Amino acid sequence: MQRHSPTLAPSKPMNKSIRFKLFLMMVLEFFIWGAWLPLIFSYLPSLKFTPAEQSWILNAFPIAAIVGMFFSNQFADRRFAAEKFLAFSHLIGGLAMIGLAFTKTFWPFFGLMLIHCLLYVPTISITNSIAFANMKDAQKEFGLVRMGGTFGWILAAWPFTFILVDWDKVHAANPQGIVNWLGTVLGSGLTGQALQDATRWTYIVAGIASLLLAAFSLTLPHTPPKKAGQGATESLAWLEAVKLLKHPFVLVLWVVTFVDAFVHNCYFNWTGFFLGSSPEVGGVGIPGNWIMPVMSVGQVAELLTMFVLGATLKRLGWRTTMIVGILGHAARFAVYAFFPQHKELIILVQVLHGICYAFFFATVYIFVEAYFPTDVRASAQGLFNVMILGVGALVANWICPTLSQKIFVHNGNTDFHTLFLVPLGAALAATIVLALFFHPPKTPEKSEAKAKSEPMPAH
Repeated sequence: MQRHSPTLAPSKPMNKSIRFKLFLMMVLEFFIWGAWLPLIFSYLPSLKFTPAEQSWILNAFPIAAIVGMFFSNQFADRRFAAEKFLAFSHLIGGLAMIGLAFTKTFWPFFGLMLIHCLLYVPTISITNSIAFANMKDAQKEFGLVRMGGTFGWILAAWPFTFILVDWDKVHAANPQGIVNWLGTVLGSGLTGQALQDATRWTYIVAGIASLLLAAFSLTLPHTPPKKAGQGATESLAWLEAVKLLKHPFVLVLWVVTFVDAFVHNCYFNWTGFFLGSSPEVGGVGIPGNWIMPVMSVGQVAELLTMFVLGATLKRLGWRTTMIVGILGHAARFAVYAFFPQHKELIILVQVLHGICYAFFFATVYIFVEAYFPTDVRASAQGLFNVMILGVGALVANWICPTLSQKIFVHNGNTDFHTLFLVPLGAALAATIVLALFFHPPKTPEKSEAKAKSEPMPAH
């Protein structure tokens, strides 16, 4: 739900108080997501859900993203102030998330996850909407504010180094002194079924964070509902956005976005399981309480890449920046496939996640903000959100459980080497397509009047 509009842009740069609030809003927004997502892929099989049932649960999120494109732009935008809708969504969504911690049967679990996702997914665009509404120069300021989301994802990982701990083992060791005690705790991660049982705490933590954001949302800058003053043209703005796919550079970016979103979700589907599996079966052997912190290394790198994103775009341009982002996926999966026995290298290569996200997905959002005509810009953001959060994830979540649990299986264990060649090949193919066929105009539309009177420039 993107509300960027020249009438909402402030005449002065946003002050430090507003910037801090927007930053904290992003922290909580992505803390919620980062708390439950990394471990759900190994948690669902432990509940004895079939691969098909796992896919339905995992696809609650992308289904919500697709539904949210129409709901956010055609309903919520026109009836609710952004900060109030944010508060309502996180209140109900947070309660549903807490309920997941106490649910172990398929239909109730799927129902609660669907409720949470239907309310949470639109808030990703809502937070962007509130942020853009208070920015004068989105290309310079958005990266800094969005860094809060990266901090949130990192913070979501670290509490579990103390939650997912075998406390019986710690008590039996009876360490003396704070240093010895801390070392024993951090080295006593849960394993096996005990780890899976304790994973329910990820939903409790995420739910509490959601309730906190519900309260904090009411302190955010007021972003009023969008007035329906453009008649039928406005009500069908998403159709106007779809029409822009007739321009080759827009269509190419949309297709490449789908492939990159698919590869991105392969990472989340398989990395936690891969890291936690023992080296004897082709995994890395990371202790249970360290899986999420290891995965959060990528978000630490994302902080740096988001910080330099504006300068990178000016130096490298749109296409090269995006290519670097996609190649980050290829390099990471190549290391997974060919060097799984090198634990230190596997941990180090997580830094590529920051490049993958910032240099492609964040760049796509900024590109749309710069190139799409003003009157369909909001729906254009939703159009690409459908690929990033919807269709790409939907396809990945349908096939990833089957690939890892049925297709690429050898002697009862997942064949990680062959499995990781799938997203590796997809990333390389997307890179080639982007390099050869993505040629956006050098200068985006200069004014609202020009955007309304002239078609989108094609190259």
